Amino acid sequence: MLVSWKSIASVAVVLLIWEISSRCEIVSPRLFPPPSSVAVAIGEIVRTGELWTNTIVSLRRAMLGLVVGCLTGIGIGLMTGRVKTIDAFVSPAIQLLRPLPPVAIIPLVIVWLGIGEVAKVWSIAFAVFFPVWVGSHQGARTVPQTFLWAARSLHIGRSATFIRVVLPAALPLIVSGIRSGIAISFVMVFVSELAGASSGIGYAINTYQLAYRTDFMMAYLVVLGALGAASDQIVLKLIRLGFPWLGLIES
Repeated sequence: MLVSWKSIASVAVVLLIWEISSRCEIVSPRLFPPPSSVAVAIGEIVRTGELWTNTIVSLRRAMLGLVVGCLTGIGIGLMTGRVKTIDAFVSPAIQLLRPLPPVAIIPLVIVWLGIGEVAKVWSIAFAVFFPVWVGSHQGARTVPQTFLWAARSLHIGRSATFIRVVLPAALPLIVSGIRSGIAISFVMVFVSELAGASSGIGYAINTYQLAYRTDFMMAYLVVLGALGAASDQIVLKLIRLGFPWLGLIES
């Protein structure tokens, strides 16, 4: 079950405390509108149709960046994890770039690629690449030597060993990297849409911030969080179906 009763109960308690705190003006309703006001705002953006337009645009950007970042991170991570020559040349450069906050490169990406879709997708892919690379790199490095000896004894070639031995053995850590990448992709899609966008969730939040409509801002934040959580659970479900032997945790 993707959502447990305990999770639903805990969310309900938080919403109740939030509603009471705002209604009793323990916190300012203008700065921190109650859940009921946020729900009304969600209903309004659903009614006007802007929610669907902005959500589809942001989801497309996030998924494209996620796919590009994951494929690149997995491919390079497996190579640096198993091929010492590639590791010696490539890993130091990646380790040098990895501590850079992905948000900090947005101005540079705008200078290089402009403010179009390519720049946004590239920014997301750049941020997703690093956690996926770390998981893939570590997963490839920690493949039990007995697996490789068994493949060699069966006269399996290098390419086939990568696909049939290294990749399956590294999958648990690769999955962890992908799940981190999913969360990062939604952070970056929001940031990338703050500059030079005419649609998307980040654009909508920025627009409502200028109008000082915190209820609509929080409505879109709720949607963004729900999209991220749902994407994580969907990917996890697909991985469980495709690779049931991994024994992944339920969360």
